[in-house]
Amino acid sequence: MSLQPMGSGEIPAETARVARAAFPKGSLAIRVRDELGPLFTDEEFAELFPARGKPAWSPGWLAMVLVLQFVEGLTDRQAAEAVRARIDWKYALGLELTDAGFDFSMLSEFRDRLVGAEGGREILDEVLAAARKKGLVTARGSARTDSTHVLCAVRELNQLELVAETLRAALNAVARTEPGWLDEHALPDWFKHYATRAEESRFPKARAQREQTYLRIGGDVYLLRQVWAQDAPTGLRELPEVEALQQVWVQHFHLVDGEVARRGPKDRPPGARRLVTPYDLDARTGAKRELNWDGCKVHLTETCGTNTPHLITSVVTTAASVSDDRMAVAVHAELARRDLLPEEHWVDTGYANVCALAAAQRDHDVALHGPLKAVTVPHTRGDAAFGQDAFVIDWDNRQATCPNGRTTTAWRVARSEEDLPMIRIRFPLTACRPCPDRAGCINSPNGKRRELNLRPRDQALQQARSLQATDEWKARYTIRAGVEGTISQAVQACDLRRSRYRGLPKTSLQHQLTGAALNLLRIDAWLTDTPRARTRTSHLTALRPAA
Repeated sequence: MSLQPMGSGEIPAETARVARAAFPKGSLAIRVRDELGPLFTDEEFAELFPARGKPAWSPGWLAMVLVLQFVEGLTDRQAAEAVRARIDWKYALGLELTDAGFDFSMLSEFRDRLVGAEGGREILDEVLAAARKKGLVTARGSARTDSTHVLCAVRELNQLELVAETLRAALNAVARTEPGWLDEHALPDWFKHYATRAEESRFPKARAQREQTYLRIGGDVYLLRQVWAQDAPTGLRELPEVEALQQVWVQHFHLVDGEVARRGPKDRPPGARRLVTPYDLDARTGAKRELNWDGCKVHLTETCGTNTPHLITSVVTTAASVSDDRMAVAVHAELARRDLLPEEHWVDTGYANVCALAAAQRDHDVALHGPLKAVTVPHTRGDAAFGQDAFVIDWDNRQATCPNGRTTTAWRVARSEEDLPMIRIRFPLTACRPCPDRAGCINSPNGKRRELNLRPRDQALQQARSLQATDEWKARYTIRAGVEGTISQAVQACDLRRSRYRGLPKTSLQHQLTGAALNLLRIDAWLTDTPRARTRTSHLTALRPAA
């Protein structure tokens, strides 16, 4: 398809007349068009289309349709029907009343083009640029960020279902590509065990029988490794399903004395590299407190000033296994690219750490505010446990004193597993062995002495901790809680916590469109003086004692 120009961008007179008559009080699509004008032009998407070929519907129009689709939570068919039948959408797009629109399949094709060029960011960029021209968003104000989980668009599988379904997917891919080769090498039982989906199989409930089934599937996976033989067709080993099967074999099985054996939990790859489904190779298992999920994670950043609407200025999508403490740098880089860096950035404990605070101030002149974690995870063995904050550190004389008054000078500079500088302090056996509080101080049952691992002395960190202990800072920090309402709105209006598509690139596009849609909703609420909703409190919760 080649690019088809969208025309002058002006609203036809008849479309404007009918829209004003049909919507005397306006609608979101009409008000956004009147306030912000045409949001997208064809030139912004010209690189996505070849110069020759069948003319495509205007990409500027398609981009606007995608955003309106997410505003109202429509399917592709419903969005295409809205373009054909709704007057306010024709007004927002600048179409003639007689325009028949397009086939709904064009939206899927356009999204595929956007994914390949990271066009989702361009769509959010243009919405923010239009809002900036109207003074609805500015830089060097206040912003806040939080993350939430996103479920992948495939069924959750247990380990037995995962290995069986991954093998079934690989067998189907090989049968589709080289049916003759598979017919020669397939075992008769494969047609019995893997002809239907794993969830339709009746796996045994007894532990011993399930273990046998697990090993039987592992043996079948090992036999299918014939695709890497020299006489096998070379194209088979390059199939994504076969590559996924190899990865699942490595994370669940190995050979012990020539026999297929199941790997133990501690012998498997880390969660960041572990597949959870053969149908979405980007999905990973995430954990946050008591919540575990398969999918990804999204980080939303919004402005939180008093005189402008709270607009989404950054949307970053990552694998579910990526920790929040690494994301402040990525969020600030995205805000810097849009020239929307705040002066103060409010986050929760997951984002706040000494490296993030220092990098934000040094690289972007941004004051990152968030409760810093405790000095270390305390040794919790009863009420007498001693954390690192119970020890007195004399930085000038390079020595440490324990709660019972014993002092050590065994002070050594080392590197952590993350290759960061750290200080290791060891107390002598002569001091720890006779100590009456040894059981509550040393967390290991076989430990003989207490050791401390400290970060190098950081004056800025000490100042940040002192600031966060003040009542003034605690009162100002309450501004961060508002981002929870933003996530709630995104979940209810745009189904943020469930991916529509498979794969991280397409899910990222979905989140960029969600951010653009939320901005239109909030700009419309600002134009109509709609007050922000109050936090709902049940009658029972209202009776809870303040203490």
